[in-house]
Amino acid sequence: MLDSRLDEPGNADFPSLLSFDLESDLRYFLLFQNFSNLKFSFKDEVLENNDSGDEESTSDIGFIPFVILCAIPWIFLMIVIDHYCLLFIQRDQSLWSSNENVETNYLIHFFTRTDKASSSCPYDIEDELKFDCFPQEYAEEQLCLKRGCCWSFTDKQSVPFCYYPANYALYSFVNVTHLNNSGVNGVVGYLEQVGYSGYPEDIPLLKLIATFETRSRLRVKIMDAENRRYEVNVLNSLQTDDTLRPVNDYDYKFSINSDIAGFSISRKANREVIFTTVGVGGFIYANQFLQISSFLPSGNIYGLGEHQDSLRHSTNWQRFALFNHDTVPDKGRNLYGSHPFYLVMENDGMSHGVFLKNSDPMEVILQPTPAITFRVLGGILDFYFFLGPTPSEVIQQYTEVIGRPAMPPYWGLGFHLCRYNYGSLNRTREIWERTRAAGIPFDVQWNDLDYMDTAKDFTYDRNKFSGLPDFVHEVHAVGMRYVPLIDPGISNAELVSEYPPYDQGIEMDVFVKNSAEPGAPPFVGKVWNTVSTVWPDFTHPNATEYWTNQLKAFHDEVSFDGAWIDMNEPSNFYSGTIIGCPATQWDNPPYTPAVVGNKLCFLTLCMSAGQFGGLHYDVHNLYGLTETMVTNFALKQITGKRPFIISRSTFPGQGHYGGHWSGDVLSDWPNLRRSITSILNYNMFGIPLVGADICGFNGNTTVALCQRWMELGAFYPFSRNHNTDDGIDQDPVALGPAVVEASRKALMVRYMLLPYLYTLFWHAHAHGDTVARPLFFEFPLDRQTYAIDTQFLWGGALMIAPVLSESTEVVEAYLPRSLWYDFYNFELISFGGKWTVLPAPLDTIPILLRGGFILPTQAPDITTALTRVKPFDLLVALNETKQAIGDLYCDDGEMIDAYFLSRFNLIQFVASSSVLKSAVSYWNDETSSSSVRDVTILGLNSPISVVTVNGLPHPSFIFNRINQVLFVKDLQLSLKKPFVISYQ
Repeated sequence: MLDSRLDEPGNADFPSLLSFDLESDLRYFLLFQNFSNLKFSFKDEVLENNDSGDEESTSDIGFIPFVILCAIPWIFLMIVIDHYCLLFIQRDQSLWSSNENVETNYLIHFFTRTDKASSSCPYDIEDELKFDCFPQEYAEEQLCLKRGCCWSFTDKQSVPFCYYPANYALYSFVNVTHLNNSGVNGVVGYLEQVGYSGYPEDIPLLKLIATFETRSRLRVKIMDAENRRYEVNVLNSLQTDDTLRPVNDYDYKFSINSDIAGFSISRKANREVIFTTVGVGGFIYANQFLQISSFLPSGNIYGLGEHQDSLRHSTNWQRFALFNHDTVPDKGRNLYGSHPFYLVMENDGMSHGVFLKNSDPMEVILQPTPAITFRVLGGILDFYFFLGPTPSEVIQQYTEVIGRPAMPPYWGLGFHLCRYNYGSLNRTREIWERTRAAGIPFDVQWNDLDYMDTAKDFTYDRNKFSGLPDFVHEVHAVGMRYVPLIDPGISNAELVSEYPPYDQGIEMDVFVKNSAEPGAPPFVGKVWNTVSTVWPDFTHPNATEYWTNQLKAFHDEVSFDGAWIDMNEPSNFYSGTIIGCPATQWDNPPYTPAVVGNKLCFLTLCMSAGQFGGLHYDVHNLYGLTETMVTNFALKQITGKRPFIISRSTFPGQGHYGGHWSGDVLSDWPNLRRSITSILNYNMFGIPLVGADICGFNGNTTVALCQRWMELGAFYPFSRNHNTDDGIDQDPVALGPAVVEASRKALMVRYMLLPYLYTLFWHAHAHGDTVARPLFFEFPLDRQTYAIDTQFLWGGALMIAPVLSESTEVVEAYLPRSLWYDFYNFELISFGGKWTVLPAPLDTIPILLRGGFILPTQAPDITTALTRVKPFDLLVALNETKQAIGDLYCDDGEMIDAYFLSRFNLIQFVASSSVLKSAVSYWNDETSSSSVRDVTILGLNSPISVVTVNGLPHPSFIFNRINQVLFVKDLQLSLKKPFVISYQ
């Protein structure tokens, strides 16, 4: 074994010139035997720990001494020649095309059998150890054996008939070099092909680069050593500055196995192997089929989106396709985003994460071993490993690589309202006005596709939506915002000069091409446009200027505040063009993952379409991300303010530029429940600004469903009610007083908590934290929390436990060990560590405060603009030791890069059983509220008779003896200066 301590003395992996051992002598003897065509052979190439002497030879035993005697001179000569060659190769690094600055170079030299017929196929192998060697449909025994794999029929569902033998190896290490003192520590190795995969175009020589980037992050790239392949490069600029700094010690150990080509990564603290490819499945590296498998240290695995599934995935032969697609969300389908990232909770409560930076079509298989397999149709294998050890630290480390989440504008955290096909401006105005009149907190009015002129981007229907620019001014006049839909598809059926977005796109050559051939015409499909559609290539150097010009021209007419970018998987009403796709290796690859439609071009573009950044085959999953990146730049240029962007299609890095909503979910109770998993997953994916269509999109909601969904949706980080064109109206007023009251009550709580929510987004923006998070993020040692996806936390302080079924007014919630207070009446509910039944009247969503935290709040109003100018209040929940901490981040709510330009305020709070103190960490913004009015302290044991503020008596306070709560009123304390509130 070679590991990350390769530079230690005595670790050379080849013997001295004249040293011998049984293993190496047997290898040379076998070479001589094959060379001279002697008619006997050893059953096993290497005798490993074989004390019985059973496995020696299949030949007449009396013939062996004679052969050995004759062979000794040849064996000695071959050993001498080989060892001199080794010394020569060791010194000639140019032979391996390696320019790395190396301190010590080590080379592994050995021979590996490639005779697959001799592979070991134990038929008593346990089912969970069978890694699928024939993932195509209709596996046959002869085809299986031809791949060098094992065949065993079983009637058990999902268990493969055809599986890899334990000694399956298509590659062998031929050179390994340890790097240090070169700006980065790591290992470089070369792998030579020694077998055939059964897939076209196996890559004959691979290069592995393991880079020890930080103490807690390791990167392992496996690429073609001789030819350049497609790699994802859009994330390169997003890594934070602390990367690639060599340190003296690492949290991990990286090991290479020289017998069965593979590598392992283990945690030094407890020697837990978190990833190993050694003897696991079949490592394949063909041009259009890359496969790698690893055992998992536990079955507690999360991530791998975007899919509808439980939060903790089952490892019972799950198969996830990652290929962005427009479809109604349901279990087993590949949805709008691709996120090849997973997080594992290990058995001792530690956590790690793994990210495969690859945008090609892929699928991921989980099996009960537990184990994971990645099958990728192109690019390279580019893995990042994050050692945590807490779940929160894993996400912080992950967002160091894919980019920290963007800070949303403050108004973006308000309530949003939309539907597809209001049909007219008059109808839009009617619903906007009745929602405001009902006293429901409300910040942003949206319009879907129907506002456009015949579904053309950057236009509006001047008949049905006549007066839209004036309406937007009205919205702005009352402190609200307006967001329209903007699809990527551009109509191309108009006459020259009739539709500038198409004409200018042709002039700037920015549309996706029909092929990668020079001079190819634009690719033509169809979405909502009346005749046909072309798509901007957002990887093209001219795309940013083109898209900015179109958005600015439209903004000059309709002064919108944000962008809703939809249909950007990209979606297509054809599968390719009107006549399909050409018969290419990209449109018909050797293997197709389990995607909706069973072909990659199903209701999207042809994979052979050409983009500046590569074949659409390679960059399809990046389409939504690159559109978001370009839109983000354009909105900054146009408005001079912080962009607000919600995209349906996503890829890692999306959170750095915008948010996401979970698409066209059904209006039913199962989708209400599954929405929580979606919110939590996207927070783990580094996209905290996420929500589902409240009350559902497809189908008709009901009063009971929408009432509970409005309550839950008030606590989505992105909160929007939206539905389809053929459903009933589902804005709260349309569904009656019960929904109005529940909506108003829940949204008033949201608006009250906006300072806390905004501060959570700052923690995400600055440090990579989650906003909405699973319980196990805060309680990683409590295994009861690992599978819970029916309740969640805002930060560490607030538990949301929604009603997820009809006709009930209670919720059974699990409360981990801590103090938990009822948010509404401040009563101490539980010391935790058990399931608890919480009351949930029809107009109320259960919310609990966790002891140990201080939450900044404000008296809620009907818009964020009216709320944020009010004084702050502090809600203090003491823990078992009578301690609590909290903080408050403030800026003007819309300045671009306010935090990085140091235009913000940050105040820290700490409390005990007798005192509450503030400390000003930073102060450089005078635009936000700057005073504290009231303080509420929960969890005091003794009655309070005296309160002082900065040493002076303060008579305006009340102590509730029943719930042990202190209310301190009318403080009017400036946050700009530290304060001390004492209570005796």
